[in-house]
Amino acid sequence: MTETALIVGTGGGLSAALARLFHKESMRLALAARRPEKLTELCAATGAKAYTCDASERTSVNALFEAVNRDLGAPDIVVYNPSYRTRGPIADLDPDEVLKTLTVTCYGGFLVAQQAARAMLKTGHGSILFTGASASIKGYARSAPFAMGKFGLRGLAQSLARELAPQNIHVAHFVIDGGIRQTNDSRANERGPDGLLEPDAIAATYLHVHRQQRSAWTAEIELRPWVESY
Repeated sequence: MTETALIVGTGGGLSAALARLFHKESMRLALAARRPEKLTELCAATGAKAYTCDASERTSVNALFEAVNRDLGAPDIVVYNPSYRTRGPIADLDPDEVLKTLTVTCYGGFLVAQQAARAMLKTGHGSILFTGASASIKGYARSAPFAMGKFGLRGLAQSLARELAPQNIHVAHFVIDGGIRQTNDSRANERGPDGLLEPDAIAATYLHVHRQQRSAWTAEIELRPWVESY
């Protein structure tokens, strides 16, 4: 049976690697972003359909799922990949920027997961995969908003994994503990061989988790370069 995959928060790096891999797996592919015009090249390469979506807006998320269901069918796998951060000393942080960080990083995850769960409860199966970060498990100095959002997203994933697993819906959270290699990444020389996570390798792990036999499901997995300090 041909599967339908939806990636929310699509850009370069990990999202593009996921799109290429899902296309290789012959999935029907939906890519969502606030500015879908940037996805033209990726859509041409993967046969994907692009959608406009602001993950922090309920009406936008609802419209996305209605459109994907109409065009491609109910999603079998949904990946939540948006991220936003503001940094600085706690005394100087702009509350509006903090709110935006929380809304995109965490609340948007809830909105997407709610719509994904509603669709998957009807079909009786599916995977909801959340992209976390080092900040999901440790809050860094001058980065409180991002830690708050990523901790919240991790909590959401843990709660949904317990709630939805008995309904045959696999929920998993990925702690991406390290930098992800980008095209022409200047950090590669600074960090040396294997100092950055390869997007294609991360994508392969997402697919593996989606394909897991349900007697041995993973609810959380950490991925880091082997030279990354803990």
